[in-house]
Amino acid sequence: MYRYLPWLVLAVGVTLIATVFEPMFATRAVKSGPQGFAGQAAPVFALQDDRGSTVSLDAYRHRIVVMNLWASWCPPCREEMPDLQRLAERYGARGVAVVGVNEGESVERARAFAASLRIRFPIWIDSAERYGRVYGALGLPTTVILNGEGVVIRGFDGPLTFDQMEAAASAALHGS
Repeated sequence: MYRYLPWLVLAVGVTLIATVFEPMFATRAVKSGPQGFAGQAAPVFALQDDRGSTVSLDAYRHRIVVMNLWASWCPPCREEMPDLQRLAERYGARGVAVVGVNEGESVERARAFAASLRIRFPIWIDSAERYGRVYGALGLPTTVILNGEGVVIRGFDGPLTFDQMEAAASAALHGS
């Protein structure tokens, strides 16, 4: 019986340590993807934009934000980008900001990709892919719509058509 005591003490110790320290390492990832964040305040991370300036969602309070997570290697992201630019042009004056958040690539690659598609909305660089992890993104592109208080209204995994983007932006503007 006593020969198993060290193993029992070790198992209890490991369980206790895991229980105590697990909250320090847990992320807020939502298993149901970005839609699972609806109604919650969006996390705010300080990132760099493609020009090297520090940026964050705090600068967009009182505006509807369409945050699109993307990467240059993603064909659906490439297809979706021109429609996001169109949305930015059509709804920018009405208080909707489109922000493209590159997930895990270099500034140079993100900048070149955006330039090749004539993208003029802000491009942020999330080299650590924090937004992708926190929103439980199942893939790219992932789009999250925030209200003027920084609360997630909707989240989408996968590409959107312009009509879907427009419907989501219009609903956000009208509070529905």
